[in-house]
Amino acid sequence: MRILISDLLDPDTVELFRRAGDVEVVIRTGIAPADLPDVIRGFHGLVVRSGTRVTADALADPGLLKVIGRAGSGVDNIDLDAAAAAGVVVMNTPGGNSVAAAEFTLALLTSLARQLPQAASDLKAGNWNRKRYLGTEVTGKSLGIIGLGRIGREVALRAQGLRMDVLGCDPYVNDAEATGLGIHPRSLPELLAGSDFVTLHVPLSPGTRHLIDAAAIAAMKPGARLINCARGGLVDETALAQALESGHLAGAALDVFETEPPDTAGLVGMPGVIATPHLGASTREAQVRVAAEICEKVKNYLLEGRVQDAVNPVLKS
Repeated sequence: MRILISDLLDPDTVELFRRAGDVEVVIRTGIAPADLPDVIRGFHGLVVRSGTRVTADALADPGLLKVIGRAGSGVDNIDLDAAAAAGVVVMNTPGGNSVAAAEFTLALLTSLARQLPQAASDLKAGNWNRKRYLGTEVTGKSLGIIGLGRIGREVALRAQGLRMDVLGCDPYVNDAEATGLGIHPRSLPELLAGSDFVTLHVPLSPGTRHLIDAAAIAAMKPGARLINCARGGLVDETALAQALESGHLAGAALDVFETEPPDTAGLVGMPGVIATPHLGASTREAQVRVAAEICEKVKNYLLEGRVQDAVNPVLKS
């Protein structure tokens, strides 16, 4: 079985993958989109992170390809319908980066509350402006979590440790389950209106694209702060910039953007914005974990036919 790894993975894990038996592993990163269709059809398995975009064109003639493994949870860089039609199983590692993403969310939250990056940059520029950076405490504030999957629940647990009042919204989680987690269930409008901080933890899909649009932002509490380390397309960036400029929102922390890398002259450069280069899952522990998990799943599927964490229905074999 030939397996192509087209994005960087933990090298120690890849070496273990190579020793799995009856498996040939090829690492080739930076494949041009136009070349991807010809390249992948010569492999039985493809392992990617977020850098490789597997489009319908790439899957029109899949050749030998049987499985795509995503080292991470988000699969919006893979055309799932095209993969299903081509008989290609897509699997991910939904829990591998949950702790890293949750910890990063809390880091952004506290940084927003105290304007830490702005104050640090100002001091490094030679300025001593204590009065400019008056912050706010998070204790007793309300945190609205949109999406109560693995990451959302980890965020809730940590926010409760900071003595925040945690609100939650998720159409797939019933009120009793949310309450059992110490989360106050709310509809999306109720959550937006009642939260001092709002954080997003949902996948990007046609139904969630621009979930936070101009209307949703207008429904947010004046002076609230928005955090997004899920997917950039969840937020209408033009509407967010307008809300920050008008003062309706006090700040935003963004780790993901509609276009990556983003234009630093726009939203990223605004004074109330903390912007980071898609670092939510970037811990050593998370990268080792997701690499090990996806390599094991791809190997098990190719050698044993075992399917784990498939995210698409395969329409033909």
